[in-house]
Amino acid sequence: MDPHQIGRLIDRHADALVLFARQWCDAPEDVVQEAFVALAGQRPTPENPAAWLFRAVRNGAINAAKAARRRRRHESNAAARSPDWFEASPPDAGTIDPEAAEVALRALPIEQREAIVAHLWGGLTFEQIGAMSGRSSSAAHRLYQSGLKTLRQRLGVPCPTRSRTSRPRGD
Repeated sequence: MDPHQIGRLIDRHADALVLFARQWCDAPEDVVQEAFVALAGQRPTPENPAAWLFRAVRNGAINAAKAARRRRRHESNAAARSPDWFEASPPDAGTIDPEAAEVALRALPIEQREAIVAHLWGGLTFEQIGAMSGRSSSAAHRLYQSGLKTLRQRLGVPCPTRSRTSRPRGD
């Protein structure tokens, strides 16, 4: 099938095919595009290309809907099995509401949230975070520090202090 024939089919049927696919799936444009690509590769060309497209779109949309359901089910199961981002503090340590902490983390700018999650939960160094995000390691560290400061302010948690006791060298 030559490009001009495909172009005419797109002009004539694409909108109807998207509407048709929308009955079954959430990404009808993708399904329609895949059907047109598949049609371009058909040898020999189907006798009735429009009917072939509708059948291909129907099958593709149903498959896409099944895949989306499987993905949502898998993501829900994975989320249920994974630990929460935050755990409740012991009663004597001053409590932080885990849900409030999660909301506060989600409210951070993406750059700060990315640095915090990558460092604390992902175990990445600031050099690795910088390389991943196209920044210097010091910029990644600044984003991490400013994000933690904002979280502490929003959650009303003081900055932890380190013991300043010195240890003898050589231990």
